[in-house]
Order: sequence, then structure tokens, then C-alpha cells
Amino acid sequence: MPILEWIGKSKVINHHQDVPFRVLERKYSFDENGQHDEDNGSENMIIQGDNLEALKALLPRYEGRVKCIYIDPPYNTGNEGWVYNDNVNDPKIKKWLCMMYPRLKLLQKLLAEDGVIFVSIDDIEVTYLRLIMDEIFGKTNFIAQLIWKSRQNKDNRNITNVSIDHEYVLCYGMKLRGCKRKEEQYKNPDNDPRGPWTSANMVGLATEDARPNLHYDLIDPNTGINYGKPAKGWRYDKNTMTRLIKEGRIIWPDTPTGRPRKKQYLADLAGSYTGYSSIIGEDFYTRTGSNEQLQIWGDVRFDFPKNSGLLQELIEQACDKNDIILDSFAGSGTTAHAVLNMNKADGGHRKFILVEMMDYADSITAERVKRVIRGYGEGKNAVEGTGGNFSFYDLGEPLLHGDVLNENVGVEKIREYVYFTDTKTSLPESHPDEPYFMGVHIGSAYYFYYEKQAVTTLNREFLHTVKTEADAYVIYADLCTLSEAELEKYHITFKKIPRDITKL
Repeated sequence: MPILEWIGKSKVINHHQDVPFRVLERKYSFDENGQHDEDNGSENMIIQGDNLEALKALLPRYEGRVKCIYIDPPYNTGNEGWVYNDNVNDPKIKKWLCMMYPRLKLLQKLLAEDGVIFVSIDDIEVTYLRLIMDEIFGKTNFIAQLIWKSRQNKDNRNITNVSIDHEYVLCYGMKLRGCKRKEEQYKNPDNDPRGPWTSANMVGLATEDARPNLHYDLIDPNTGINYGKPAKGWRYDKNTMTRLIKEGRIIWPDTPTGRPRKKQYLADLAGSYTGYSSIIGEDFYTRTGSNEQLQIWGDVRFDFPKNSGLLQELIEQACDKNDIILDSFAGSGTTAHAVLNMNKADGGHRKFILVEMMDYADSITAERVKRVIRGYGEGKNAVEGTGGNFSFYDLGEPLLHGDVLNENVGVEKIREYVYFTDTKTSLPESHPDEPYFMGVHIGSAYYFYYEKQAVTTLNREFLHTVKTEADAYVIYADLCTLSEAELEKYHITFKKIPRDITKL
């Protein structure tokens, strides 16, 4: 498999491991009661901060759980007029490939085994992006390079005399769902006992030289009308066509100039989905996205915006009604808009996680989501609110200062991190009668014996406080005075704080 090399790659291949783990600090929540300080328990998140650090902060709770990732990173055209401008010269993002690689590494960790990642891009970087996506997500997991018709009208200002009317959406993962079959198209006007049907084309696709067995006169045995043979023949040979006639599956026109068609029964079709086209259209133009912004804000705050319809189309291809959708280049919050629309339409409980590094994460990204929830626009242009909720987060302090635990970080955040790094599962609910107990995983009970202002010791006195029965025990503490024989006797693995805490 071809591997893309560039100056600086060696410094970013494992850079995601060097990024400090920072805790997420909830700043406020929003729901039908408006904005408030109290935690409403929402699973929808908007995070302000560098998305590299934010993605790492999500790992303890979401690794392997995100069903759909959509990102619209800077395209590196040199013409971006918004946050990542002039060949991505933002101080946090010096070089496009170096910026993308570690972020894609973390996104790969967050993506579920049966999930799909969609990445919007244009001609400038699509070739390079394909190669690093192949490397990180696996070439065998490439699904498609979708073509999105982004421009409604031709641009006659291009000096090359070519109007670039499209962009791409790269898809990696298991597979796309396909287009939902329009069952309402299947009727039963003749009360056919085989059920609803629709008419299907029977004209072939091959010349007579290539497929002579498909070129013959087709005659209605009841009326004797000869419908001749199309220039590209029929879709079926004579034997198959004779069987279809006997089964009453042919719809005969009244005149010889008509084309016979086949009855296609709904019951004969496998599943409720058909193939998905690699070309995305249907009024998903950037102009539609601009009009959507006009409705929400009264002006256009992002150039060349994606619209919520495009995002709904992609999310539908990857997600069920209760899945998690992540967008780590959130911009104006279009992904959340799409999720809220979908939940309102079908009663689903999809969850969104948005990450935006810029200052407008609250004033634009979160504000758009608030307006979608409450409703926006006036008069005949008013759009009813979707309902829903979210919580807004900042990136808090690092969990570790070098090899030392940061005592400014809440103990529960530390426990969540430690339990995840050991088990790759989320921390269960706490047990008031066992304050140091974290949970049981594959027969082992995990304890984190930690106090901010005191040195903790795993000794016989602490063992008397252990109430959970398990095949084995993993116990974190500052010190241990139990002998090797005692540790072996009680099947205890001692882990020293902070030395033995795994670094993500």
C-alpha cells in the first residue's frame, strides 16, 4: 500500500500520545428552561477548545462508541476567509498534513467498529487525504469518494474556464445504509395476489453483436401485437422472457409503439434499502446553506457553508436513532442542527458532540443550536423549534503535571480516567459504601485509594474495608506494605500512584 511521506511526518505520527489529557469542564446547560448553571444530564455536548486536546479528553467515555463522524476541516486553498486562513497559518495549525494526521488518529480511536467517518474536502488536498486515511483507517475500509454538487450555478469568473461545481466527501468504515426504498411507489391496482408492484424497465444495454440472444421480436401472445426489438435488445433472453409471460409479470402496452415493462413485486426485494449514489445533489448547495444562515441570523456568517440537509443525508447513511454523532470542526453547528431535525422528525435520540476551537464556539456555534431548539425566523419564514438540550464545556486543566497528579482536578475525573485506561470501559456509578471502589471488569475488582492531601497505603487495614467479592483485585495507592505472599494470596495487583497510571 502506498504510504505518503512529507517533511515533519515523523514528528506527528505519535503526537496524539504526547498531547496532555485535559478534563472537560461543564460551563452551562441549555434546554426548554433556557440556559442555566445546573447540570441537566444532557448527552449532547458542545466543547470549546483545540480539537486535538478535546478528542483526547473524550476517549475515557467515548472510545469505540461514536457511530458517525463528520468533519469539514480547512481545505488549505489559501483563500479561506474565516478561521483557518492563508494556507492554514493559524498558530495552532502550522501545516495541513501535520495538523490532520494526529486528529485523524484520535478520531479512529473514537469511531465504533461498525461506524462511518465522512470528511469533506476539495481537489486541493483530496489526494493526500486519501493516502493518510488509507494509512490510519485502513485501505480495506474505504467505502467511497462521494461527489457533492456544491454549486448551483456555474462560476464564469474562473480563469481556467472551468467552473468547479463540486467537492468531495470521503467515506471510511463498514458500509453505507443505502437509500430507503420508496414503498409508496408500489401499488396493486389489479389486486394481484402476489402483492404490491411497480413497473420495471426491460430494455437491455447491449448491441446485437455483443449479445445476440437478447435481440428478438417480443409478441403479446393474447393480442398478437409485435413490439419489435429495441436497439440495445431486451434485458432478458427468450427463455426467461417466456417464463415471465407465463407468470403474468409482463405489462403489455395497447399499441406496438409502446414498450412492455415487467412487474417488480415489493415482496421480491431484499431489505428496505437500495444502492446509494456516489453523487450527492438534491438542493444541498452552498447557496442553500447560506439561506439557512440568513433564516437563523439574518446574515451569512460563514462562506460556502454546508447545509443541514446534506448532513442529515450523511448521518442517515451511518446511524440508527440512538447513535452518537461527532463533529470536531464544528463551525456554525450545522451537524447539531441536522441531528436535532432528525430527532424531531422520527422521535429518535441521536446524540451530538461538537468541538470548535475558536472564540465563537459559544456566540455562534452554541447560539445556533439554541435557536434551532427554540425555533427561529419570523412570520411565514418562522421555523418551529426542534426541542432538545445540550451542555457547553471548556477544556480544563491537565490531569497530570509531568508524572504528578494535578490536585486541582476532581477525584471523580481522575477515577474515570484511571478506570478507562485499565479496562477500556466507562466508569460505573459510584458506590457510597465503598468510596474507593471503581467497578468490576472481567472478574477483577478495581480500587483507586487516593486522597488529595494525604498519602494512602495499601495495608491490612485497607483490605478490611474491601466488600466486593471478585476473582482478582487491582488496587491503586501511594504505598503498599503488604508482602508479596499476601498480594498473591488475595490475588491483588498493586499499582502505585501516579507511577502506574497509564498515559493515553
